[in-house]
Amino acid sequence: MSHLVIFGLGYTASRIAAALEARGWRVDATGSKGNLDFADQAAVRTALDGASHVLSSVPPSDDSDPVLDRYGDALAGKWLGYLSSTGVYGDTQGAWVDESAPVGGGRRSARAEADARWLGMGARAFRLPGIYGPGRSALDRVRERRANRIDLPGQVFSRVHVEDIVSGVIAAIERDVPPGAYNLADDLPTSQNAVIEHACRLLGVAPPPLQRLDEAGLSPMARGFYAENRRVANGKAKRVLGWRPLYPTYVEGLASLA
Repeated sequence: MSHLVIFGLGYTASRIAAALEARGWRVDATGSKGNLDFADQAAVRTALDGASHVLSSVPPSDDSDPVLDRYGDALAGKWLGYLSSTGVYGDTQGAWVDESAPVGGGRRSARAEADARWLGMGARAFRLPGIYGPGRSALDRVRERRANRIDLPGQVFSRVHVEDIVSGVIAAIERDVPPGAYNLADDLPTSQNAVIEHACRLLGVAPPPLQRLDEAGLSPMARGFYAENRRVANGKAKRVLGWRPLYPTYVEGLASLA
């Protein structure tokens, strides 16, 4: 039986775990929903000893990667996957980026360093843009009156449905693709305003007013999100993984959730 250890059983990783368990895999995981305590080194190392595959969704902390710091010595010889972020590319003023683009120049320098460390270990680094899915989409923000439309002409970003991340990671495992970076993003980068407006149409409500960035009362994290502008290319994942997003644009993705 194939055996996967997941570090950080969160929103996305829990769906990857469920999909692999349905395929007959054994999955052990740390996190509030997992069966392992990250701090219990004996239990985690025992699980790693028997694991063929390891996947981490744990973000960097204090400019370091807690998984590699504590358990990096136990990962040799295993298939490694890391859920990274397209934030490693920084702001490209709307230009397209692929896996050959430089990293580390954006606001997420710690993420870029962790991404590089995992790649140095021989991992497949899945670089993910804005993730949406059940309970976490523009539809939910509109229903909860948390949606914003920001007046930033030309600002675009990429996104990906959580189930398309699941299918991409599983394709990488089943094909045993070479280590390296893989962008998992949809086919249509677009503005956040367009997504919010489409969600409002689906729900039959008026869109929120258009505001300047300094009027919207956004958190520092959300303001940082709007500080970057890029389009993420997914051609390598399509070629190497044989992957195609089930939800190639936000239109299909939101329709599935409406």
